[in-house]
Order: sequence, then C-alpha cells, then structure tokens
Amino acid sequence: MRLDKFLKVSRIIKRRTVAKEACDGGRVSLNGRIAKAGSEVKEGDVLEIRFGSRLGRYEIVTVRETMRKEEAADMYRVVQEDADTQKERNA
Repeated sequence: MRLDKFLKVSRIIKRRTVAKEACDGGRVSLNGRIAKAGSEVKEGDVLEIRFGSRLGRYEIVTVRETMRKEEAADMYRVVQEDADTQKERNA
C-alpha cells in the first residue's frame, strides 16, 4: 500500500492530500529514510512523522485497504509521540 494512503486509512493523518504533502515535503521517514508518498509500506515498518517541533514514531502492525474509524488505531503501534501530537490526533 502507498504510504500516503496508509496514513489516511489509519487516520494518523486525516486527509490523503495532507499526507501526500507531508511526504513530499520530507517530513515523513520510513525505516529511517525520507519517504515519498508513493513508497510501499508493509507490516513491521517504522514511520516517523515531523510536524514543526512535534514528532511521532509508529510501527505498522497491519496493512488494510479499508478500515472503520473505530478500528483504525489497530493498524499501528505508537512507539513515541509528543503530547501535542497525541492531542491533535485525538481531536
């Protein structure tokens, strides 16, 4: 699955266009390397997302094309997340 689509389906980032802009802007790393929106993700990969001074690190647990909003958080495991990032994602 494409990285930008995974970010949207998992609801780490709520809109795919924003996910694509973050990837293309060099703010998303996949397994320690800057990733483009079209990068393929798989289970076990580690994502790192930087928005300003905030940082979130997530391990991909499962990859599915569609997911209900209530179950989206099951697609990843939070490795590290700043308090501000956590508040924003839960809003």
